[in-house]
Amino acid sequence: MILLGKGEAAEAKARLLRRAGARIVSETHEAALAIVAIEDEEAALAAIARLKGRGILINAVDRPDHCDFTLPAVIDRDPVIIAIGTGGASAGLAKTIRQRLEQFLPPGLGGLATALKDARAAMKARWPDAVNRRRAIDAVLTEGGPLDPLVPHDADAVEKWLSGDQAANPDGLIEILLTSSDPDDLTLRAARLLGQADTLYHWPDIPEAILNRARADAVRFSVTDAPTKSRPGLSLYVRWDR
Repeated sequence: MILLGKGEAAEAKARLLRRAGARIVSETHEAALAIVAIEDEEAALAAIARLKGRGILINAVDRPDHCDFTLPAVIDRDPVIIAIGTGGASAGLAKTIRQRLEQFLPPGLGGLATALKDARAAMKARWPDAVNRRRAIDAVLTEGGPLDPLVPHDADAVEKWLSGDQAANPDGLIEILLTSSDPDDLTLRAARLLGQADTLYHWPDIPEAILNRARADAVRFSVTDAPTKSRPGLSLYVRWDR
């Protein structure tokens, strides 16, 4: 990775690149990517032209019109990585969102992810059926659940969960009443159930933006009346409150 420039912006980019394991080289070296963090406009544009002339993809600090790629703000809870990008519109906004989200993510979140990975064989043994296994994981990771990812946990939390009695997600048919077409107006309960449901029965004019809050693999049926019989698992009947 080529990095050109001096000052705070260049130093910040250098720290991020080294933390990610990148090898920073000078402009004379061969590279596929480059970051231009030169403050002087004329010098920056000249460097961008030289590098693009060599077929190198550019990230130009504070010059989004000259960028071939952008660098998101990153929350690192290895192996959990969360990237916040604005397509180059505002690095400051991405940074602020990252700082706000950092407050809600426990330092041990990566450890929880690793423990769940190590427990795959045990989970498959306990729930051989993939659907039941998914439902058990959804239930334990839900807000307030035994492994709520936004709450700190002991190192043996996953082991304790597997050795105890697990509460499954609710089965049957639940009615969701909508008062707005804006998905941001969903209640916490409605948003949680949409993320858990196996089947959606919904009125034809329910906005796609709301239906997309459901799992991608949830089965959907467009209906005008409440179903008299639902499929196995958790089903939702989504209609307007009118």
